[in-house]
Amino acid sequence: MKLDDLLGEYYELEQQLADPEVHADQNRARTLGKRYSQLTPIIEAYRSLKGVENDIGAARELAAEDPAFAEEADRLTRDAEALTERLRVLLVPRDAADDKNLIMEVKAGEGGEESALFAGDLVRMYLRYAERQGWRTEVISSTHSDLGGYKDITIAFKNKGTPEPGAGVWPLLKFEGGVHRVQRVPVTESQGRIHTSAAGVLVVPEAEEIEVDIQEKDLRVDVYRSSGPGGQSVNTTDSAVRITHLPTGIVASCQNEKSQLQNKEQAMRILRARIYAEAQASADAEAAAERKSQVRTVDRSERVRTYNFPENRISDHRVGYKAYNLDQVLDGELDGVVKALVDADTEERLEAAQSS
Repeated sequence: MKLDDLLGEYYELEQQLADPEVHADQNRARTLGKRYSQLTPIIEAYRSLKGVENDIGAARELAAEDPAFAEEADRLTRDAEALTERLRVLLVPRDAADDKNLIMEVKAGEGGEESALFAGDLVRMYLRYAERQGWRTEVISSTHSDLGGYKDITIAFKNKGTPEPGAGVWPLLKFEGGVHRVQRVPVTESQGRIHTSAAGVLVVPEAEEIEVDIQEKDLRVDVYRSSGPGGQSVNTTDSAVRITHLPTGIVASCQNEKSQLQNKEQAMRILRARIYAEAQASADAEAAAERKSQVRTVDRSERVRTYNFPENRISDHRVGYKAYNLDQVLDGELDGVVKALVDADTEERLEAAQSS
């Protein structure tokens, strides 16, 4: 959408939100307010740029009489360049899910206890990163391993308010999906040999009930007893729930809550998110086909990253990112690798927008 169109939409939203009748319909007011919040950073950057450009013109006129204004014009020009770049990034076409919360699943892969312990390391890394970002998190379901790792865990990451474009949970974490590989000496290794194991990460945007139409007749609900480390039963009642969406074959389960009803509600959250993600992936594939661009720079399905402990090195294989601060990354300092992924995706989206 062109900037002039966004300006017109923004002013129209201002008028609508000033109308008391609009706020009588809370859903409509919420929708309009969310869109207004999304457009605000773009309009503010545009207004700032126009203001700086006017100041540059004035400074250059005054420089003819006072050379000191030439330096002011140079400084303002640098400010204008920075604002132009910010506006360029803000105008990049976004994912439809950019303002959504996110559900992440981390699963141990081959490697037994070492893989489960590495899954635990990844979980702590993401939780600490979320804390640094000011996001809220909620563990929906988890299965611990014998040594304190995770066989699998599902976590919801939630935005705080309406995030600025590109700064929310989904834009910053959506590229974490894939196979994460670790190279280190496991705690179970007595010979001191370096082993390679892996854990899988799946990320999907959390969908609202109104966004995914799920019919009760299309669900098969199975109940069973919750299990803990080693497979032992931790509940004497059939409170764990597994839900299968028959039309798609998508399955979601939860066993962490005490009641069957609570577990069913949590499993439905996961199911909605997976169905939404599959529908979104289909739409993205169709759009990619129309652009004749089948291969994205950032592919979430491949082996994405290696964590090498002996060298304190982290490598992201999709964009060639490499850094020797693995200890800091595992403590939640993900900014470097996340920025590299976001920048690569931004450039690709800009190229796609310019060529369309």
